[in-house]
Amino acid sequence: MNQRLAQLRSKFAAQGLDGLLITQPENQYYLSGFTGGGYLDATFLISAEHAWIATDSRYYEDVKQRAPDFHLLEAGYDRNKPLADFAAEVKPKVMGYEMTHLTVATQKDWNKVARKAGFKLAPVKGLVEDLRAVKEPAELAAIKRAVELTDQAFTHFCAIVKPGMTEKQAAWQIEKYMRENGADKIAFDLIVASGPNGALPHAIPGERKLQRGEPIVIDIGCRIDRYHSDLTRTICLGQPPDDKFLKVYKTVLKSQETAEKKIRAGVKGKRADAFARNVVAKSEFEPFGHGLGHGVGLAVHEGPRASKLSKDVYRAGMTLTIEPGIYIAGWGGVRIEDLVVIREDGVEILSQASKEPIIKI
Repeated sequence: MNQRLAQLRSKFAAQGLDGLLITQPENQYYLSGFTGGGYLDATFLISAEHAWIATDSRYYEDVKQRAPDFHLLEAGYDRNKPLADFAAEVKPKVMGYEMTHLTVATQKDWNKVARKAGFKLAPVKGLVEDLRAVKEPAELAAIKRAVELTDQAFTHFCAIVKPGMTEKQAAWQIEKYMRENGADKIAFDLIVASGPNGALPHAIPGERKLQRGEPIVIDIGCRIDRYHSDLTRTICLGQPPDDKFLKVYKTVLKSQETAEKKIRAGVKGKRADAFARNVVAKSEFEPFGHGLGHGVGLAVHEGPRASKLSKDVYRAGMTLTIEPGIYIAGWGGVRIEDLVVIREDGVEILSQASKEPIIKI
């Protein structure tokens, strides 16, 4: 963990910072091995020479065991006094805070402390996230374990799925398999969207029954050792009634395969998105409205991004989902998603679940 702290501290000068307040739980875990249960369960206060964790009695022993590189400040539920104490010790001129995570109410409280102590609070973005984006070997090993279990869960589902099963029942069968076979938890609310519900990229499983001959979008993932997976496959129970499903499916698959062949270190997120989007744009179907993909790690959605707006430049060791789709209101949708690791000469495709769209019943 010392190396991660050193890397973070090396960014302070360019940002004009004397220290940084960290409240985002995944960032806290990345730097220390500890994270509380939610928002402001702990506040990290870091300078060039100091690394404090201010928390309440629920986590005192946890911090002592998991975060030996940090000084524990037994702060109770007061999140203002630790900042005042830190300022008195460090005497900073400027302290950064994570602008995408802090509430306005807490910012106001901390501004009062800062004014009284004679320093300024400065909003910063992405300092720890940028470090997290390139995965270390141990992180990739955990992600690969989560991916493998997710692949297995999909294979299991294809073996038991049948017409008449509701979307909720289908999602539960997948979640149950993951939890019984080593997952800490599911990565997100699983998606099983059948028929016209598949036109909703983030559909919520309901009581609709799976039917023969219609597309079913299955978007699933799990967490193992705090690291996540993300996988989407689209299947059809039995033969589709016409050639529309296979035409849509083949377009999406070509879009994904094109991106996976062209993405590598040095490519920009905007260009990666275009690799896939242009394939769909040249077809008779409308391109997907969402971005092509995102990083996966301690959070299931993190940097880098692949979208029309992304300015990210890919580096070797980053993870990325590649998940183009086609969505047709009233009919349904097709999305196919792999999780990959970006390498200097291409991508390593982690997801190995079958892409055979027709499930025999």
